[in-house]
Amino acid sequence: MSDSSGKGSLKSTMAVSLTNFLDSGCIVAGASGLTLWTHEFGLSSFEVGLLGALSANAFGSAIGALIGGHLSDKYGRKVIYTYDMIIYLLGALIVTFSVNFPMLLAGFIVTGVAVGAGVPASWTYISETSEDTDRARNIGISQFAWSMGPALIFTLGVLFAPLGLMGNRILFAILAVVAFIAWSLQRNLNESKDWEEQKAKEKLSGEKPHPYKELFSNAINIKSLLFLIGVYMFWNLVAGAMGFFMPFVYETAGGLTNLQANLLQAVLWIFTALATYFGFAKYGDKANHRIFFFVGAAMAAASWIILTFAGMNWTSLWLFVIIWGVSAGIGAQAWYALWATELFPTKYRAGSQGVMFFVVRASAGVWSIIFPTILSTMGFKAAGTFMIVLLLISLVIGTIWTPHTQGKSLEEISKERYGTTDASTDDSDDSTSEQEV
Repeated sequence: MSDSSGKGSLKSTMAVSLTNFLDSGCIVAGASGLTLWTHEFGLSSFEVGLLGALSANAFGSAIGALIGGHLSDKYGRKVIYTYDMIIYLLGALIVTFSVNFPMLLAGFIVTGVAVGAGVPASWTYISETSEDTDRARNIGISQFAWSMGPALIFTLGVLFAPLGLMGNRILFAILAVVAFIAWSLQRNLNESKDWEEQKAKEKLSGEKPHPYKELFSNAINIKSLLFLIGVYMFWNLVAGAMGFFMPFVYETAGGLTNLQANLLQAVLWIFTALATYFGFAKYGDKANHRIFFFVGAAMAAASWIILTFAGMNWTSLWLFVIIWGVSAGIGAQAWYALWATELFPTKYRAGSQGVMFFVVRASAGVWSIIFPTILSTMGFKAAGTFMIVLLLISLVIGTIWTPHTQGKSLEEISKERYGTTDASTDDSDDSTSEQEV
């Protein structure tokens, strides 16, 4: 059961959702100024790739998620909210005042670790404090915040464009201020009652769950991990590369100016935000999940087919921006955020997300190093073809194995999947159907 409802649930959701805003915000703030930083410090292609690989877009957040997910299960969701945003604030300020590449890289790493630690805790907290019939709505609100980060940052990037690199420094200073506001709100949140009840149960029974032994020793868990990683990772390889490198692609492959590139991305993210709020948040608890997921995934693939094979002209660019923007609002990340909190029991709900987020963002880190090389040596059409294949893989996995969790409580879902809400380590109740993980 949720530990708050109505306005209380919505209020805590909005406070926690600032973590998602800051996650995407620091990714795109780095992306919008990537060309400017490259010129300022004379960065090589490898150094540009390293910034992407170790930032919030990839390895930085991957490491943070692995740490934060485990700490959230062991010490509570609230412990993350007490300290995490202060670390983010520090990283944003390091970037703001960077005078060389090592300092810039350090700032990217620190902000990356901070948002990585916060994301599993935030999605878990939102799910545990939601009613059974508004879980998708509240997850959708967190995804709306994630969409508004790029929408606002790219818009400000356009406004600050005349200031050059100073404008990008100002963007990170703004993120530091938002991080302080987020910390002020989140540190006053109540602990999740689901987590408190789980810890009381463990104390009474004397149980000391191993953070990963139970997760990896149960066949149902393994299926869920593979399913969710498959849905999210292949989509995120595309979205992650776009989040950090798309302005760079527009400028190098399309010949656009930095102002034009940031304007396109701002419009794209506005469409994403609108689709998230009026699409996923509004209908995620009501519409058929399999059909809903398929529509978003198909639109994502279609957008890249247009951009890759129609050429980078203004018609294809605007079609791409609109179709991808809408698809991202109702697509894989929103569904992953929802399903990842539903398919695992309370005792390792955040930790399992930490593991999956680590795999997903780490793979994005590897791709962030490879993608610029593919783009420069093989050309945009080859890079675009890779993107299409990745999106189609995510589409197939998510459509075939869509979970049947709609309208059910987290306790009901755990009982159906494991035969008990405790999810014991034996595999005796591995009765999941072929169409469900």
